[in-house]
Amino acid sequence: MTGLPDRADVVVIGAGLSGLVAARDLHRAGLDVHVIEAADRVGGRAYAVTSNLGSRLDLGGQWVGAGHDRLLALAAELGCTVYPMESPSMPAIVDRTVRVRPWSVSVLGALAAVAAVEVMSRTGVPARWRDRTLGEAIAGIPGARTRRLLTTLAGVSSTAELDKFTVGAMASTVRRMGGAAGMLSSKGGAQESLIVEGAGRLAELIAADLGDGVRLGDPAVHVSRDDDGVTVRTRSGAVVRAGHAVIAVPPPVAARIEHQPGLPHARVDCQDGMRMGSVYKAVVVYPTPFWRSGGPAETVVLGETGIGVFDSTSPAGPGHLTVLVGGTDARVFDDLTVDQRRARVLDALGGLFGDEARAPADFHDKVWQNDEHVGGGYLALPLPGAAGAALPADSTPCGRVHWAGTETSDDHPGYLEGAICAGRRAASEIIDLRR
Repeated sequence: MTGLPDRADVVVIGAGLSGLVAARDLHRAGLDVHVIEAADRVGGRAYAVTSNLGSRLDLGGQWVGAGHDRLLALAAELGCTVYPMESPSMPAIVDRTVRVRPWSVSVLGALAAVAAVEVMSRTGVPARWRDRTLGEAIAGIPGARTRRLLTTLAGVSSTAELDKFTVGAMASTVRRMGGAAGMLSSKGGAQESLIVEGAGRLAELIAADLGDGVRLGDPAVHVSRDDDGVTVRTRSGAVVRAGHAVIAVPPPVAARIEHQPGLPHARVDCQDGMRMGSVYKAVVVYPTPFWRSGGPAETVVLGETGIGVFDSTSPAGPGHLTVLVGGTDARVFDDLTVDQRRARVLDALGGLFGDEARAPADFHDKVWQNDEHVGGGYLALPLPGAAGAALPADSTPCGRVHWAGTETSDDHPGYLEGAICAGRRAASEIIDLRR
């Protein structure tokens, strides 16, 4: 991984999974491709680290869902192992210290609300509901526990802050992401399987194959385009002339890049009208998955901060518990130190699984909305009242500038599967033009 040449066939901006897949396809087509990445690592929202017990864990996107065939194929091609997540048919629900029965009024009320969103995602949202924020909609639902459960489910599944996401946008997102049941489910849903080596390992392996074609720690700040190609300038002042550019970063991040001439209104509206979701993620490592003796670990916790807990232990590996806090609740972690965050997480796990959970072998976490290069996760979502902002995000080529990133995918946007789909689509656009 080194500096930029003066010229290339294609410059890819963003070394997340989508940008790297695009670069790999272009490289395999015989083109000279160089990737520019703002961060000091590859992967973007796919980020794997190694625990002190030698296990791999994902602090970013991690799940292989039902129907994620491109992701399965890529993992197999790169020699990675996919395994089913340890998961019950329905997670436990705990309100502080009280276990909530799955047939209770509060749970049935929440399920009815989720079903209503599912129906609206297929048949359309009534006009009176379309522009209401999720916060306003949930506030009108009877039962404090039902409202808290819906807030937690919405946050963990979408990462949307409730006052910045409308019912209409939620219904549209649910439709594009495969339905509410799929978004919320493990078995047969979006959280069905995991990768032993970590989903972030896929990005690392592709980048390794590209070798010196990846430049880290130097964001693109300016793109000029004409009939013959594009000129890309980075923050350090490096300049490269190329036949095409692929911009493979989330729309709100892409908005930081200056363009000459300016972008079409549709693309500007898309970038300005979307905001990254907010999500905090921790993976806590133990010598063994000791909690399994008491049953499945998957739990929705309705405390002061709503959290989702998942058993992400790999076969024959040490125990891993993944903790997710999404949406409005995730902002609680913005200004906490790592010790404070750790204390909060371990206190919650101790309340669920006993004192053994308070003494892990290792602890890793990430506040994604504090990441200066990504700005949040899992994905960019349309803001209330924003014209032209929706999933999939506008990906119409602007002359020789093409767009990738999971938000631009017409299949599973927001997932790793969508990132692969979008990267391949952008690469095929360029390959077709050069034939």
